[in-house]
Amino acid sequence: MHGALAEMQMHACTSLVDYFDKDSVEFMSKILHSSGQGPETYLPPSMHFIPPRPTHLNSIQEAQMVLFPIMEDLLVKSSHCPRDIDFLIVNCSAFCSSPSLSSMIVNKFEMRSDVKTFNLSGMGCSASILAMALAQNLLLVHKESNVIILSTEILTTGLYSGKERPKLVLNCLFRMGGAAILLTNRKQARKESKYTLVRVMRDQRCFNDKAYTSAIREEDSNGLTGVTLRKDILEVASDMIRAQLSALGSSMLPITEKAKFAISILRKRFVTKATEIYVPNFKTIVRHYCLPVSGRPVIKEIGKGLRLGERELEAAFATLHRFGNQSSSSLWYELAYIEAKKRVKKGERVWMLGMGTGPKCGSVVLECIRPIISESKKGPWADCIDRYPFSAFNNN
Repeated sequence: MHGALAEMQMHACTSLVDYFDKDSVEFMSKILHSSGQGPETYLPPSMHFIPPRPTHLNSIQEAQMVLFPIMEDLLVKSSHCPRDIDFLIVNCSAFCSSPSLSSMIVNKFEMRSDVKTFNLSGMGCSASILAMALAQNLLLVHKESNVIILSTEILTTGLYSGKERPKLVLNCLFRMGGAAILLTNRKQARKESKYTLVRVMRDQRCFNDKAYTSAIREEDSNGLTGVTLRKDILEVASDMIRAQLSALGSSMLPITEKAKFAISILRKRFVTKATEIYVPNFKTIVRHYCLPVSGRPVIKEIGKGLRLGERELEAAFATLHRFGNQSSSSLWYELAYIEAKKRVKKGERVWMLGMGTGPKCGSVVLECIRPIISESKKGPWADCIDRYPFSAFNNN
């Protein structure tokens, strides 16, 4: 299941799979080499065959392989049983089964008949943050409740077998993974909780045709389905990030930072257009950052825009290298990395930023409410945390 196998398969596809011609294989190989992903990322079993087997049954098996273990692990770590859960939210964009994935979980774990379930699809890498917003709203209405979010992406059905390069990119970028998150407003749970939810922000650009089609699933000229990534996506992403920063800054930045920003705008408008707009120092309100892991260039560009140093970007680079882009669940692997490095202290804040198809963008601010210890000995980084960081992040 290692990502390194993907490249070997692609070269083998030159002679064994008629829809991957030589040019397509070479193009995907270049994407893999420049992506920032290491040799230990995971692909589902369906993609270990030549040709791959993107069947419905294999998609179901992949979903079970990811969702069942993380659900069980969360219940054990939180000392809950399935019947303690009042709401279940499952997000997955590429695969929508019937019965739903949330129904699959209820059936497997024999949850209560009155548990309220939600299935989110089509929201891409932003889905986990949007699920947090939904959970927050549920908890504001329903007292003494528990919400579980299961965040994943099923890759089996997402394979594009054609030759159009804008659609071939996604064959290379995404990897297998998932995260389970428990949110609660029960009073007795505060002592065990790691974080309190400070703020959730959402933004979208679906109303704009150019933005709407910047990342879209569609058929190619031969009727084969894949997700097209257009060049407009970078401009759209920058626009949405600015909106998130504006919302975050207006509500949380200290008055001195707001003043510097306002003065720079006035100076640019009325004094000299050459004046650069002041970028507020968000480190005054946020200590740790979990960013989209869409690729090394994207991480660097976001970091540059936020004036972040190597240490703040370390979790994103490490997650990309070790686990790849796991869509909406990647942010939680980054948070697990920061915890495993013993960097999150009580009172410090974490900002998680997610962007996905639509296009949609969301962010969450969490505040640590208790000391977090022993995370390096459990979780996804238990067997490799000592290997990170390393210089390859910035040199390759």
